[in-house]
Amino acid sequence: MQMTSAPHLLAEDGPEYERILGDALRHAHERPDLEGVGDRLNTEQLRTMALSATALITAAAATEYEHYVEARDELRRASTAAEAADGLPAVDGPQSTAAGAGAGIGAVVTVLTPLLAGTAAVIFLLVGYLLKAVSPSVAFGDSMVAAGWFFAAVAAAAILVAAVGLLVTALRNGTTSLAAEDEEQELPEEVARAREAWRHALLERGILPFLRDALADPTAGPAARTPHRSPHRIPKVGYSRPDFSGPDGPAAGPRPTFTSPDFTSPDFGGPEHRPD
Repeated sequence: MQMTSAPHLLAEDGPEYERILGDALRHAHERPDLEGVGDRLNTEQLRTMALSATALITAAAATEYEHYVEARDELRRASTAAEAADGLPAVDGPQSTAAGAGAGIGAVVTVLTPLLAGTAAVIFLLVGYLLKAVSPSVAFGDSMVAAGWFFAAVAAAAILVAAVGLLVTALRNGTTSLAAEDEEQELPEEVARAREAWRHALLERGILPFLRDALADPTAGPAARTPHRSPHRIPKVGYSRPDFSGPDGPAAGPRPTFTSPDFTSPDFGGPEHRPD
């Protein structure tokens, strides 16, 4: 199973994460807190679960990883600047482009030559032997057979050249890998310390707590297994929801009362005031 990509883990560091995880699972029997390996969950199940929770596990060592990446990038920038100062050609310069184009044409020729030569050999041999069987006196059949064997020899030679090319490429890649390993072992002290700090934090605060939680409760989902976070991390800012009082909340204050205005009706006198 391939490792799921984590937003804070570069692709070049994915194999290192898988290697640390593999070492932890291989030596799980040496840790008393992982004694349940093989009883509740086997190593392959734990590996699958840990690879699926890569983002969660690697977040526990995010601070150390950021420091390691910064130190490594600084080293690479310094190496690039030194090569540019020495006048070395850039890797992606015109010479590299021309070499890549030549290698691409050579690969196409190496692949197509055995295929085309083998097809021609089969056709010429088949037609030539059929002509010889039908009309033995016709000389054209012998020519076709000779051409067929010629193309068969070309196909065999092309296959041999392709095999030698593959062997040379494999040896060259092996030498490059060994050189890369030697370069990694000769890292400056600051980068080496940062890498070792990230590996230690990833194992102790990420992988091992996840494995312990998985063995304690195999049915829990990955989100329920939260490894210990790195120290000195910025706390997540939270916002509290405002409190709203429901219908049964505190009684409102007394409402203002309004008195209606008093109106007096006009005074009317008795009959003596009536006009005549």
